[in-house]
Amino acid sequence: MEQFVWRVLPLLTILMSLVVFFYLQDSYRAHLHPLVKLPRSKCSLLPHRHFWITSKRIVTPQGIISGSVEINEGKIISVIKGYSKQGKSKQEKIIDYGGAVVMPGLIDVHVHLDEPGRTAWEGFDTGTRAAAAGGVTTVVDMPLNNHPTTVSRETLKLKLEAAENKIYVDVGFWGGLIPENAHNTSILEGLLSAGVLGLKSFMCPSGISDFPLTTIHHIKEGLSVLAKYRRPLLVHSEIQQHSKKHLELNDKGGPRAYLTYLHTRPPSWEEAAIKELVGVTKDTRKGGPLEGAHVHVVHLSDSSASLDLIKEAKRRGDSISVETCPHYLAFSSEEIPNGDTRFKCSPPIRDAYNREKLWEAVLEGHIDLLSSDHSPTVPQLKLLEEGDFLKAWGGVTSLQFDLPVTWSYGKKHGLTLEQLSLLWSKKPATFAGLESKGAIAVGNHADIVVWKPEVEFDLNEDYPVFLKHPSLSAYMGRRLSGKVLETFVRGNLVFKKGKHAPSACGVPILAK
Repeated sequence: MEQFVWRVLPLLTILMSLVVFFYLQDSYRAHLHPLVKLPRSKCSLLPHRHFWITSKRIVTPQGIISGSVEINEGKIISVIKGYSKQGKSKQEKIIDYGGAVVMPGLIDVHVHLDEPGRTAWEGFDTGTRAAAAGGVTTVVDMPLNNHPTTVSRETLKLKLEAAENKIYVDVGFWGGLIPENAHNTSILEGLLSAGVLGLKSFMCPSGISDFPLTTIHHIKEGLSVLAKYRRPLLVHSEIQQHSKKHLELNDKGGPRAYLTYLHTRPPSWEEAAIKELVGVTKDTRKGGPLEGAHVHVVHLSDSSASLDLIKEAKRRGDSISVETCPHYLAFSSEEIPNGDTRFKCSPPIRDAYNREKLWEAVLEGHIDLLSSDHSPTVPQLKLLEEGDFLKAWGGVTSLQFDLPVTWSYGKKHGLTLEQLSLLWSKKPATFAGLESKGAIAVGNHADIVVWKPEVEFDLNEDYPVFLKHPSLSAYMGRRLSGKVLETFVRGNLVFKKGKHAPSACGVPILAK
């Protein structure tokens, strides 16, 4: 019997080793994003892992250089000045872009991808395809208009599951601050510990039933938790106010007149909200009770009193920042046709003078970064036939056009390539805590857009648009400058001349 045991024991040991090996393999895979399993050939239109990009115009933190960028295993491993100069080895693939601009991929921190629950509106697949086609290599998805909204650890898990094998660019996630979790620290901490990059709240009705507005008291509660995690609170900064003057103006034009809608959301709404916010942000200063928390005002439209409040808060050392969007920089209320509800958004697009003041603030650095606030819906909710601005869904569909729209209108105001990259790459990366993104620098992810600023094109039915409902975009019909040629995400060539990589290999980004 003893001899039998000694003979069988080695076999049992081998068998148990195999069982443990396969168990550990399965356990390890469960913690990996499923996209990691996909072969390289499916993730990229380029078969090489180690290659060089060379161009006469590479936008780097040190300025625009003529030189080369070496990429290996998804990261930038060297940046060399001197056009067509590479390292000693001649084995690697060299891609020569000539005079095309090589720039860090754009990072759009304000995007509604609407999944799970509302894929008829957009979805991870179409939304991130559009992002890649526009040179956007990272997006941060908002906690609404998906259903359910992302307000807990459990609902974040649903969003992550919905994103599996569907994202062509990297995607981070904001969580939602609502009254329910503001009063329940365990829910809020569970959401933050699960990996959201920060929180988003509304100071006015959001239009989504399961995402109610927060008061300044809820915001204070949220900031006290966020301070521990050192993550930002993004705030839709409007507080509803009613006045007889605005009601009288509404009666004159009818619901098809854009001015009717514009007068329902005056600048005083933004000013009232921001006045309350800066009353709290004083506590975010060094040594204050909310040190570590940060307030970020999203999609600023009012360039006067609202912006002045933010500038003053910054001067006194508050931890506060602000973004605006391309549609506020491209359009003005005077040019919006009556009944064309594609232009409806909140806060609303204001007059031409306000637009010029916004450009001044952008170029002078008072506005910290740009984002799209890509907010799609279905045609039925836009009410294009009725043209009713008061009832139509608000939101501008724009994700694919961030780069050409900003450049087309910005160059008229003196916007440089370096400023463009700062506003759309470096500053958004810093704001969202994306340490390995936002610049063409050694050690960073090889997230790169290659584009030609001088090339003009018409956004018409023949132009390849990958958004789910292209006709809903207010930019359709425009002539723009700045054509995207190719987009790299972590060294994968995910978009080239109208074609995407065979598989969606973007990576979900979770805060540690």
